[in-house]
Amino acid sequence: MVAILTIEEKDSLLGMKYDGVQYFNPIQDIDGNWVISEEEINNCTHEPCNWVKTLPLTNFNPPVYIDPLI
Repeated sequence: MVAILTIEEKDSLLGMKYDGVQYFNPIQDIDGNWVISEEEINNCTHEPCNWVKTLPLTNFNPPVYIDPLI
């Protein structure tokens, strides 16, 4: 499960640690939506990012990577 972010929300999380050690890592799904993982949300212990706990969760649709060497 993941939470979909707006571009502004994604930008605000860049360089921010969710547990004091590990950084948020927003990625794009197959539809181009920026998302963060349920693990990042559940382990968020820093006050400035607690708002991520209010984001609704949805199923993750991973992007399809095509190996250019094939």
